[in-house]
Amino acid sequence: MSEGRSTAERRLVRPGHRVPVSTYRLQLGADLTFADVEARVPYYVALGVTDLYLSPVLTAAPGSTHGYDVVDHDEVSPVLGGIDGLRALSATAHAAGLGVVLDVVPNHMAVPTPVWHNRALWSVLEQGPESAYAAWFDVDWSAGDGAVLMPVLGDRIGAVLARDELRLAEEDVPGVGVRQVLRYHDHVFPVREGTAALPLAELVERQHYRLAYWRVADEELNYRRFFDVGTLVALRVEDPGVFDATHATILRLLREGVVDGLRIDHPDGLADPAGYLARLREATDGAWVVVEKILAGQEELPDDWDTAGTTGYEWLWRVQQTFVDPGGAAALGSVMHRIAGDGSDAFDAMVEQAKREVVDGPLYAEVHRLTTLASGICHDDLRLRDHTWRALHECLVELLVAFDRYRAYVVPGQVPTTDATAAFASAADLATSRLGPGRESTMEVLVDLLQGREAGSAGRTRDPRRDELVVRFQQTCGAVMAKGVEDTAFYRWTHLVALCEVGGEPTHFATTPTDLAAFASSAQSAAPLGMTTLSTHDTKRGEDTRSRIGVLSELPHEWGALVDELHHVSAPYRGSLVDGRTEHVLWQTLVGTWSADGPVGADRLEAYLTKAVREAKARTSWTAPDEAYEDAVLHLARRALGDPRVNALLDGWDVRTREAVRAATLGTKLVQLTLPGVADVYQGTEVTALTLVDPDNRRPVDVDALGERLDRLDAGAGPRGLDDEKLLVTSRALRVRRDLAEAFVGPEAGFVPLPHSSGHTLTYARTAAGQPRVVVVATRLAAAVERLGGWSDHTLALPEGTWHDVLTDRPVPGGVQRVADVLDRSPVALLVHEGV
Repeated sequence: MSEGRSTAERRLVRPGHRVPVSTYRLQLGADLTFADVEARVPYYVALGVTDLYLSPVLTAAPGSTHGYDVVDHDEVSPVLGGIDGLRALSATAHAAGLGVVLDVVPNHMAVPTPVWHNRALWSVLEQGPESAYAAWFDVDWSAGDGAVLMPVLGDRIGAVLARDELRLAEEDVPGVGVRQVLRYHDHVFPVREGTAALPLAELVERQHYRLAYWRVADEELNYRRFFDVGTLVALRVEDPGVFDATHATILRLLREGVVDGLRIDHPDGLADPAGYLARLREATDGAWVVVEKILAGQEELPDDWDTAGTTGYEWLWRVQQTFVDPGGAAALGSVMHRIAGDGSDAFDAMVEQAKREVVDGPLYAEVHRLTTLASGICHDDLRLRDHTWRALHECLVELLVAFDRYRAYVVPGQVPTTDATAAFASAADLATSRLGPGRESTMEVLVDLLQGREAGSAGRTRDPRRDELVVRFQQTCGAVMAKGVEDTAFYRWTHLVALCEVGGEPTHFATTPTDLAAFASSAQSAAPLGMTTLSTHDTKRGEDTRSRIGVLSELPHEWGALVDELHHVSAPYRGSLVDGRTEHVLWQTLVGTWSADGPVGADRLEAYLTKAVREAKARTSWTAPDEAYEDAVLHLARRALGDPRVNALLDGWDVRTREAVRAATLGTKLVQLTLPGVADVYQGTEVTALTLVDPDNRRPVDVDALGERLDRLDAGAGPRGLDDEKLLVTSRALRVRRDLAEAFVGPEAGFVPLPHSSGHTLTYARTAAGQPRVVVVATRLAAAVERLGGWSDHTLALPEGTWHDVLTDRPVPGGVQRVADVLDRSPVALLVHEGV
């Protein structure tokens, strides 16, 4: 389907389809329905966005707060307002000139409670491999005695039976009718035909599913899931029938013009992302489609993926780290070592350890399945038979730990790309160096198998098991990276916690404006219609929280002194159970969420710290919480919030860093909104939003208050604080994008860095047909500018002509200008060529 198209063609949208200029991400739910969004359309229009970007709209599991746990692909969620509500919202949005983008979840569905909410899964549990839906789910029917493992019991099955906690009952199952069911508390399961009259223990054994203790999942689960989440069962959208069935509603909405574009969730989990995207491109007739794809390090989006680009994580860390001072790395490393005991060079070892823990723990079942596949392949080929199960397991573990990205993009039957081959070679070299003697030949065989090369007897490259091994290894790589790095190591590394973000690169402590400009120039030609972002529903901290923490790099010695003071004054109530890493996270979290209005609420802080320490999995975890340890951490947090000495110290820090925070907050936002690509604004971040990890970042947004604030600014009132300033920057940048779209997403849009004499300015032009139309000027590292006594005689070179700064509403002449004159009222400037 995808043959014959160049990479450039794959990144573009076919004529006749809408291309967003900017998007506004909305987290739908019971407290934000289609009707609520429809009522707010005038605000979104006034703000300047061009498209509304909706979280998943299909029916999700009962009580879902995010929508990624879909249970019915044929129904638009009644909780959100149903299909009629979506159509009404779309009509109102389109009438106002706004497009609609939908978030699509192709990788998995929910295993809800009760299961009958997912009719397809209910059918599989009732009828087993004979179900019409058996092809939907990635189940290994050869394992678990041919029964789907359902790890929902609070104790081992024997104990549950002994306590009579399982019972046969008659229930009216929605969509099915009155049926005999097996009930375990709130869980309800179908009863296989012909087994209802059996003794209970025998009945349980005769089902197409196996009820098991929840801890069994990590060791014996026989269906693929989303990472290690047993309540999300993977879909096989590589099967054309499954693709058609699970995408019919979404594609119909596109064909009917109800929606205009799609965001694809977690394509790395799919068996064949390139094939999926090629099929989707044909099914959508080339509509705008972007993918939630994390590109590790300098990795690039695969050439053969039919997508306009990613959702922007590679932009997030680069923009943020352009506003981090590289000079602070060593001093902050000393603070980390003093408080947490970690050396500045310990991150790689920390990642290795975390990945080993998840491979041996929550992802053991996935690795076991890979090993069994590889072992079966070797056993059935005489020339490979001496490569034992244990040797293959050790090699697989080391290879998964060594692999530095989410996927290698190998497709069975296709020759691996040069990049894929290089990724395997690099990982294999590192993995082999960590293995004991005698494993080198097994590693060589394994790497050949994982790349679909000939291994063993002559001519053997493909069969169903070899193909499955190729695919499943890549799917497991993504899970190991996500759970080992993002959800473990990133909660342990405390050098500068703002760098530990989804898709982040904390080893790249800071980047330069030159680095960012080079990346932007490349993106302008490689993926001009991908997204840029600073905050999403998945980010561990909101953009403004990260900006405040990033300022620590500008004042590292002052921060070190403050941490020492905080450590000292909290000593009387800091229990011995509290470790240095968690203490370090606490202080950074407090400065990241501390404003002129004071600290974040205790309930929000405690919820965040509980999640952070459990994700770190060092002293406590979700599956084995240590109540004494968690109580000690939360006690420290509560006492610190109520300690006048701590409050005085952090109030002083807030005052000391206010101008640096202002520059970083406004600078990162303006730059993100004006770089190549489609700029995304996460709900509520048009003003300062000192949010933490979900669900904190999904709290309702008071749009009425925002609308009043925007009206006041539009009426000519000056900004009253940082909230107003950020709203001014966001709205003016979005409006400029909308009004001059040809300079941002048009086929002749360009990005051109502008000359400047100071390393503390970031400046560039957005062009249309080679003509400068918009100029961006931003201050970076304002604390350093302050230490230097201001801008002195530093200059920047504006293109010729007269410019208008839409943030200060004044003319600015072209040519060489003093930075101090351009930025005398604000740390940022957004200049539009007069006469445009």
